Amino acid sequence: MGRKLFYCAAAVAFAAAAIYLNNTSLLAGHRPGKPVLLAHRGIAQRFDETDLKNDTCTASRMLAPKHDYLENTIRSMQAGFAAGADIIEIDVHPTTDGEFAVFHDWTLDCRTDGHGVTREHSMADMRGLDIGYGYTADGGRTFPFRGRGIGMMPTLAQVLSTFPDRRFLINIKSRDPSEGEKLAAVLNGLSRTRRAEIIVYGGDAPIDVLRRLVPDIKTASRQSLKGCLFGYIGYGWTGLMPDACKRRMMLVPINIAPWLWGWPDRFLNRMQDAGTEVFVLGPYRGNDFSTGIDDPAQLARLPQNYAAGLWTNEIETMGKLMK
Repeated sequence: MGRKLFYCAAAVAFAAAAIYLNNTSLLAGHRPGKPVLLAHRGIAQRFDETDLKNDTCTASRMLAPKHDYLENTIRSMQAGFAAGADIIEIDVHPTTDGEFAVFHDWTLDCRTDGHGVTREHSMADMRGLDIGYGYTADGGRTFPFRGRGIGMMPTLAQVLSTFPDRRFLINIKSRDPSEGEKLAAVLNGLSRTRRAEIIVYGGDAPIDVLRRLVPDIKTASRQSLKGCLFGYIGYGWTGLMPDACKRRMMLVPINIAPWLWGWPDRFLNRMQDAGTEVFVLGPYRGNDFSTGIDDPAQLARLPQNYAAGLWTNEIETMGKLMK
């Protein structure tokens, strides 16, 4: 009996040592470089993030403005890149006249002087809207950007032509598979080199269609993010990568990252070998909304010499810290 217990203990110790050696980041090569800064919404007006829901009108709960940039505008993107962004996230909606409008909200009523569902309008009509119309920081007493956003809603084609050598993360706002087809037609009209600078994320159905029609584009969806995260936690210790982690964008909340096998360097190397780009978010708090890495305290939680993606809502702050 004593010998059997000894052999069992030895086998357990050997297995534990093998798992440790296969996953410890101490033995992994460190990728040199600096963080890849992803500016969520470019440079944008911040808002009270308390109890956010999908249909919350964030323009009506704007914080006191520190600048005059409005999200998803050419001017905001220019300022974001100038502040140090490597990638800028933009939101798109198909229009009734065959364009993609770059605009965040499902409806026009919150931010603009227009009304109705965004995708049920033509781009020709929306070009004349005032996208700064609804912003207020004092409960509607004043509207500091009203009249200053007329004609500032761009198209996706305009964005890509204005920034021909810049990287973008495109957010599909719907679950409509036909939107994946429409965006695939746009992306397939670009060179392979240009497509390599673009990532797309959004609803499961349109992303599945997009991956089939434009297989060289990196993507993310709720389904792929969950599949990659849970699959990697489940058997990533073996070194095998779940299919949901291949050729993707992976979003990792900073408070979950230390629990991933091989974090940071071995994990990041495995994802890189699988063709996947990792971006660290702010802490996950049990809902669908995660903050960005937006202040020095959150930045300090990243590993020393971290050289992968960093998602931020405060590119002005993070860009200065990186310099």
